[in-house]
Amino acid sequence: MRREDFYRDARHDLPGPLAGVRAVELTTTWAGPLCGCVLADFGADVIKVEHPAGEVARRVPPFLPGSDPPVSFMHATLNRNKQSLTLDLGVEGAREVFLALVARADVVIENFRPGTVDRWGVGYQAARGVRPDVVYVSISGWGQWGPEHERPGYDPLAQASSGFLSLNGSPEGDPVKSPTFLADDLAGLHAALAALAALRHRDATGEGQHVDVSLLDSLLFQSTGYPTLAALGVELPRMGNEFRIGAPANAYRARDGWVMLGVLLDSHWRELAGLLERPELADHPDWATVPARLAHRAEVNGLVSDWVAERTVDEVVTAAKSARLPVAPVRTYAESAADPHVLARDMLQPVTQEDGSEAPIVGPAAKLGRTPVSVRSGAPALGAHTDAILEDLGYDADARRRLREVGVI
Repeated sequence: MRREDFYRDARHDLPGPLAGVRAVELTTTWAGPLCGCVLADFGADVIKVEHPAGEVARRVPPFLPGSDPPVSFMHATLNRNKQSLTLDLGVEGAREVFLALVARADVVIENFRPGTVDRWGVGYQAARGVRPDVVYVSISGWGQWGPEHERPGYDPLAQASSGFLSLNGSPEGDPVKSPTFLADDLAGLHAALAALAALRHRDATGEGQHVDVSLLDSLLFQSTGYPTLAALGVELPRMGNEFRIGAPANAYRARDGWVMLGVLLDSHWRELAGLLERPELADHPDWATVPARLAHRAEVNGLVSDWVAERTVDEVVTAAKSARLPVAPVRTYAESAADPHVLARDMLQPVTQEDGSEAPIVGPAAKLGRTPVSVRSGAPALGAHTDAILEDLGYDADARRRLREVGVI
């Protein structure tokens, strides 16, 4: 399919399928802002509420090269397509402003430690008092209840507690965390998905609800069913780049780099045997089936490793592609960012930042043929929309001046 065929029926009068939905985001760092980012990318009007000093994501390095004042990669990535309102909820009068926002909102997102937003007077019960059908999404490390719910919760702690670290890394090495904010990412995605499900229920019944998403639960859900196997006493060894369900499958060293190559189907094995110039192994009972190859994992890995070692990455990839075998070069993120396929899929979109500089921001993963989504605007400067939002709520210039004088905004 060509790009123009996919978007043949696209509408260009909407920001996305969530046009008309308003979300108020009271979040920090990654998981909560990611939830808001997904909704904003899909076209929702997302108002990010921050302390007047700015949230953590604005201050975390590395900063985008050439930006002045410096723009954090986290802020640029997560807060695009949003509006920014400053509000100090520790100051008298701020609660009323926040709840005035909620009264006009469909969704509220927060990711503070359980109990924090209640102490500020803006938790679920307060929110439903001004908007009975509100969808209120709470994201935390351990959830809103349970023996550990009050503990501080961060991404690496969820990775450690879930069991993920025990399996990540080389078999002979130490436990290794994900190089990305994996638990945060998954919690943010599950929160956005749950918000959409709750909105569907609200539209059908008129009922709002409180949504509880934890980093730990999200990572456990995405653990390939391993918690079930572990609970039943099945051994789960650390396997590095190999797979429990297929062999050969591994990262193999070529003359000038690495490739990920593997076979999960017996038909793939028959093709690979020909590629390795060992056609006699295609139907051999010790090699022809997945169980047989798993029983001879070291041997089949050795065959592929020796074949790859004699070739360049391009030679291996070209040969494997010609045989319709699963293969990919092991790239750096810089190499991936320059890949014509990545660019053709709009996964890096040039976006103007708050200082006027331009940066390639990671685009939405999902493509929608009728209601296309994109990075429509860069992450806003702190408080860039405060006056406009408050004016829309009915706060005139004098009222806004008084809020500034007392430090509410």
